[in-house]
Amino acid sequence: MTERTILIVDDEARMTAVLKAALEPEGYAIATATSGTTAMNALDTHAYDVVLTDLKMEGPDKSGLQVLDFAKKRYPQCEVILMTAYATAQTAVEAMKRGAYDYIIKPFEIDELKVKIRHIFEKKALANENRSLKQELQQRYSIDNMVGQSGVMQEVYKMVHKVAPSDATVLIRGESGTGKELVAQAIHYLSPRAEKPFVAINCAALPETLLESELFGYEKGAFTGAEKRKLGLFETAGEGTIFLDEIGEVATTIQVKLLRALQNRQIIHLGGHEQIPVKARVIAATNRDLEIAVKEGNFREDFYYRINVFPLSVPALRKRLEDLPDLVSHFLKRAGRDPHGISAEALEKLRMYPWPGNVRELENVVERSTIMAGDRPIEVTDLPPHIQGIQKLPTAFDLPDEGIVLEDIEKKLIHRAIEKAGGNKSKAAKLLGITRRKLYSMLERLG
Repeated sequence: MTERTILIVDDEARMTAVLKAALEPEGYAIATATSGTTAMNALDTHAYDVVLTDLKMEGPDKSGLQVLDFAKKRYPQCEVILMTAYATAQTAVEAMKRGAYDYIIKPFEIDELKVKIRHIFEKKALANENRSLKQELQQRYSIDNMVGQSGVMQEVYKMVHKVAPSDATVLIRGESGTGKELVAQAIHYLSPRAEKPFVAINCAALPETLLESELFGYEKGAFTGAEKRKLGLFETAGEGTIFLDEIGEVATTIQVKLLRALQNRQIIHLGGHEQIPVKARVIAATNRDLEIAVKEGNFREDFYYRINVFPLSVPALRKRLEDLPDLVSHFLKRAGRDPHGISAEALEKLRMYPWPGNVRELENVVERSTIMAGDRPIEVTDLPPHIQGIQKLPTAFDLPDEGIVLEDIEKKLIHRAIEKAGGNKSKAAKLLGITRRKLYSMLERLG
């Protein structure tokens, strides 16, 4: 346990001795000084958590308020309690203005003083715990900890570093499972808002009415069951970051309110009238083609332009397969396994698979395979059956001198995939290494 130190300052040596004798059994390391000058010298030579000083001391030496000023200016983490027999409201206000933690009137009960000091150390312990948690979060979600050294990921890192220091609204685009929330967290923890909250919500996971109340909060009686006032996530985020995942699934009625929040920097509780200022930065994410959604009338054009201030794309895993070995090692290490605990043959099978579920799917496959493998390295037989049976595609095609019609090749491949999948579009998309949405888009384009 870290030493908890207190400096007691009083021009009466007997008083310092009494206080030292009372506080030492509580586990504190106590030092004493009988003048303000001695106290200041002591502060310059040792780090004290608390200074307990008399307000008025005899003679021309430094007063308790001067000790307070010195301590708070040079050592802001040090808390000061003033002892005085001449307390007035004005004295107390002046002491608090100058940074005192508290004051206590002589004569006082030792137990009262012990409570005040105990509260200081409880507050310090909580602050240290919060600091440690924030540092841990910053390290965990640091861009340096994101796995992947491919060119496309280097471009993502570069964009994150560029946008993080600003307050710009960011729209992160990418397929499901690519790690869009990790990128959002990296932006937050690289920004000046890193010490503030990061609040995330999956907009597709809640029905419209519940999503609205979660985002904007509500007043007591706003609807059946609203028994008390509730803050929304914009308020909870404060001056931090609010991450709106799956923004493409938000109903147009809520898009209007989000647009107002971004445009006017204000929200209104459900059932309320008060304009509440919005201070949080907004980062949104989607796996939808929002341009098509705008054309189809499912997404407001004005809202699209408001959130698309700084677009950032996270690549699909199949477009950065050179990162796959590092990702596998990362997931093995996270599972407490040897990061190299996979055979070359099994790794090659993973490379051949198109990964429609992206990094999230890879993480699940590695976790399942480690269970199947037990204590030994992962082999091909430990992989899921649909990956075990995958065959290597030909590396070269015969391109005739007269050329080809690429659309015809695409049509033939799609027809073959749909036939092989027994008409199941999802399975056909997986065989082609594309999403179902992409397959439907291609079917429409190719007629």
